[in-house]
Amino acid sequence: RGRGLARALCREVLAFARARGFGAVVLSTSMVQVAAQRLYEGQGFRKVGASSPTLLCAVLRFQIYHYRCELGDGG
Repeated sequence: RGRGLARALCREVLAFARARGFGAVVLSTSMVQVAAQRLYEGQGFRKVGASSPTLLCAVLRFQIYHYRCELGDGG
């Protein structure tokens, strides 16, 4: 932690997808992964939804957050 590896990997994934013509990258993370949420939001991802994958999760109010980063035309 604290060495910028996750940030560098995230930038590399976005560059890889952009170079191959993808319009967006999507991902999901749990509500308890606050550091991951901050990382993704800092890299341009926006939260686009949330879901509870099972009935037990719904009862416990545990959610999975869905994120999307629009890549644009790369130019």
